[in-house]
Amino acid sequence: MKKLFMPYEKGGLQLKNRIVMAPMTRSRASGNLPNELMATYYKQRSGAGLIITEGTSPSPEGLGYPRIPGIFSAEQVEAWKAVTNAVHESGSRIFLQLMHTGRVAHVSNLPDGLQVIGMSAVKAAGEIYTDSGLQEYSYPLALDAEGIAGVIRDHVNAAVHAIAAGFDGVELHAAHGYLLEQSLNPHVNNRNDTYGGSIGKRSRLTLEIAEQIAEAIGAVKVGVRISPFLTSNGMPAYEAYEVHETYLQLADRLNSLGIIYLHISNNPAIPERTHQAIRHAFDNTIIYCNGFTAETAEAKLQDGSADLIAFGRSFLANPDFIARIQKNEILNEPKYNTLYTPGEVGYTDYPVLN
Repeated sequence: MKKLFMPYEKGGLQLKNRIVMAPMTRSRASGNLPNELMATYYKQRSGAGLIITEGTSPSPEGLGYPRIPGIFSAEQVEAWKAVTNAVHESGSRIFLQLMHTGRVAHVSNLPDGLQVIGMSAVKAAGEIYTDSGLQEYSYPLALDAEGIAGVIRDHVNAAVHAIAAGFDGVELHAAHGYLLEQSLNPHVNNRNDTYGGSIGKRSRLTLEIAEQIAEAIGAVKVGVRISPFLTSNGMPAYEAYEVHETYLQLADRLNSLGIIYLHISNNPAIPERTHQAIRHAFDNTIIYCNGFTAETAEAKLQDGSADLIAFGRSFLANPDFIARIQKNEILNEPKYNTLYTPGEVGYTDYPVLN
């Protein structure tokens, strides 16, 4: 049997196979509430050993996209139970991705009266999807000390809520230009207090959140997603040696906290020395994602540089992705014009094998 389909067990993580469904924003949570349509979507894809949900906001201020779910209210906690129950029925595990969009947001996507916030008052370049069309990112209000304390508190409370909703753990989204990665980047985080300046200070927000969540729900229920060298969502590049050192130090510190996994959003700009340094620094499970086929995923597992492989677009269009790659069947192509539209079209209506 190929390694991809073999069970996996390490550090408290027990999975029926080594295939992960990657987190993907789908914008189906009307009123920011999970619903039965979402439960159907995740159940359809529960062939994966581990499912990581779409980015879910720990607070109202983090709802930067239209119709993304939250985990900050009792109603949301109760609604998520339909999703976790559906996935667990198939023997899969499911982690909730906590995603605070920070400056990657538009004010029209937030509840009335709230402002877009960020580590600094540095506006992102580019545009964001809203229900009235693409619009430039809103100008963020820089968080003060009290605001940062609130962000940390919100993440910890959200993690506790996630466990109450039946999730097996949470993933902190410190990638793709969202708030936690904004804190790591010296061109976006220009603070001169204890959360800005040196690599250690810029890493402090992510590490404090990870540590406090680990204390609240257990380190074996905490993963972190990172995207070294990626410049998506308006993230400016910075010196390669500093990027390398930032993620090496972050991996080392997260390793000392004993978190269950590190999820790397792969991209061609990451040099091999950074891959190797992170693998050496982090003892627990490493997940790789982005651009893998069944064949390249298997090779990555065989050479030991990854423990699990996450697939995104393949799961988006193929509820039965596991069965298709086991039988070497052709994969459905995603319907890109319905990625973020309400309803079941392009969401739960993809065909499956007989």
